[in-house]
Amino acid sequence: MRRLTAASRIVIPLAGALALSACSAGGQDSTDTLQVVNNPVAAKAAVSPAVSVPPAGQVLAMPAVSAIATDAQSHTLVVALSEPPSVRIYDLGALGSPKATVGLPAPAESLTASGGQALASVPGKGVLARISLPGGQVQTEPVSGQPAEGVAAGTDTLVAVRDRKAIEVLSGGKVAKTITGSLYSADGVVDTGSDVVVLDRLRTAVFSVDVQAGTMDEGLRAGAGAANAVADSYGRVLVTDARAGALLAFSTGPLILRQRYPVPGGAYGLAYDHQRSLAWVTLTGTNQVVGFDVRGGEPVEKYRFPTVRQPDSVSVDEQTSRVLVGSAAGEGTQVIQP
Repeated sequence: MRRLTAASRIVIPLAGALALSACSAGGQDSTDTLQVVNNPVAAKAAVSPAVSVPPAGQVLAMPAVSAIATDAQSHTLVVALSEPPSVRIYDLGALGSPKATVGLPAPAESLTASGGQALASVPGKGVLARISLPGGQVQTEPVSGQPAEGVAAGTDTLVAVRDRKAIEVLSGGKVAKTITGSLYSADGVVDTGSDVVVLDRLRTAVFSVDVQAGTMDEGLRAGAGAANAVADSYGRVLVTDARAGALLAFSTGPLILRQRYPVPGGAYGLAYDHQRSLAWVTLTGTNQVVGFDVRGGEPVEKYRFPTVRQPDSVSVDEQTSRVLVGSAAGEGTQVIQP
């Protein structure tokens, strides 16, 4: 397998970023030289084959998982189920049965958790659900459009609204600001602590967001099929490329592609362990999860485990380093101790 070293890493200059940010926000644009196809389609997880190797670790029986997250403050695992649409809350120290189950008006597409709160985005009903942890008290907030992902950013909440191609800034439960720009869709939002980046799956690109100014700034292509994104410990944004099979690393301020590392097998789900500088990538084409040390000039594979079928989602318990993998095929949630 060919690896890109630090000396040969792909770096795209700001000029390329400006070329992308200057394009139309309305969809297909024949003048957009960075657009790959005339009718773009968002990348999806590769369909998994039947499991041929027993999954590593422990498997918690449950229906199809649509998203998964962990919260260090409350020491909880949060799992979104497709049917019935709900969120289960587990004590990470006692995973035998859920502490609470919260019903949702439709399946949650994404989950983020921090500071004793989980945010579940429910695009089918146009709501963002705030769930207190570990108790499970829920408050739903209407969002105009299809909220794809919400993240806490200080006292505000940033919500990527897919169909409106926008980032909503919520403060005190109300929309304080709406930020739009050269997006085809707003599918994810990442806060590195100093910068904010939005993921556009339809355009397979990432864009910098200046929340204070309320502007969408430079953008860059993110491979052939950007799928998921997280922040690492070094102010970078990591992105899985589901079509080309790669892990990308972007620095921010300005936005620059620093690394493109081949990850064959259907790279899709992505989580990051800040305590150990490990990026965990699920491979839905081979039913595996791989842990990469990302501290150096290129990722270094440290772990590889067999998983449940269709491992679309992954999270990390940073206190113990355990990896939690959710099966979108209804084959449970897997708990792996590296």
